[in-house]
Amino acid sequence: MKPELVSIIIPAFNEEENLPVLINRLHGILKQEQEKYEILIIDDGSTDNTLFVLQQLSKDDPTLRYLSFSRNYGHQMALRAGYEQAQGHCVVSLDADLQHPPEFIPTLLNMWRKGFDIVHTVRQVDPDLSWFKRTSSRWFYRILRAVSNLDLLEGTADFRLLDRKVVDSLKQFKETDLFLRGIISWIGFRQCKLVYQPAERYAGVSKYSFRKMLRLAGAGITSFTTKPLYISVVLGFVLSLLAGLFGLEVLYEKYVTNTTVSGWTSIILLIILIGGGQFIMMGIIGIYLGKMFEQMKQRPPYLIQETEQTGGLVMPNGQVDTAYYFHS
Repeated sequence: MKPELVSIIIPAFNEEENLPVLINRLHGILKQEQEKYEILIIDDGSTDNTLFVLQQLSKDDPTLRYLSFSRNYGHQMALRAGYEQAQGHCVVSLDADLQHPPEFIPTLLNMWRKGFDIVHTVRQVDPDLSWFKRTSSRWFYRILRAVSNLDLLEGTADFRLLDRKVVDSLKQFKETDLFLRGIISWIGFRQCKLVYQPAERYAGVSKYSFRKMLRLAGAGITSFTTKPLYISVVLGFVLSLLAGLFGLEVLYEKYVTNTTVSGWTSIILLIILIGGGQFIMMGIIGIYLGKMFEQMKQRPPYLIQETEQTGGLVMPNGQVDTAYYFHS
């Protein structure tokens, strides 16, 4: 049987120390498989020597390809670029920090050969993670499952395998605010889940700050359900009911008991309650309007500064002299 091409896509942001080790390990693992392969690195606007490292490594490695963004567009957009540019019959995505063990790739390929179109991985609970990160992650997936029809388990990672027909289907999505874990779960096809043990990060620090995680959580919830809008309506009715009851109580005191309001505390609390509820509802509506605004502008999802084919005069000091390439 003719060997099929396996694409490995890896988003990278400031991973100059990790990439040589990762690529070397990938070669050792993939050469044992009976498939041809390509390794595609997406440099997400790194500010260190990541691009220079990719330039040097790709010179003598015909299986290594890379894309370099004009600036940092984020992890999800880098994954999107990888899926759009990968040429393989199946595509495996993993992070560059070696926490997604490359040695697990043959297991993913075996499940693909058995007929699965999407092979998810679910991270085992890491006891070294902080209590806050474990708790916030757990509640995020619980809330997402509660307000949407997605079946996402806690610990679902961007370490996965997609068949070519899934990748081609994924290209039809034109959303500007991406949550690929949700889209790939929603898209259908034959799916399975495998549990893996995360490894230690080889070098550097995590690039996912609390702000980025919060933004990803917001994208995940607002991309797959409009229930927050309905919740805001219910909240509005509840607050209106409370305001009406308080108004009746004030009228009763004035016209029946002939007493006046003893203080301003209850009034101020009610104003704060109603005002806070209104701001919450306006914020929820504003998020959805903002997503519509971004989508309607139809800007390109990312700009490619350089590839292994175009080259560039990027030196270790960070100076760049190269053309910019537009992705439509």
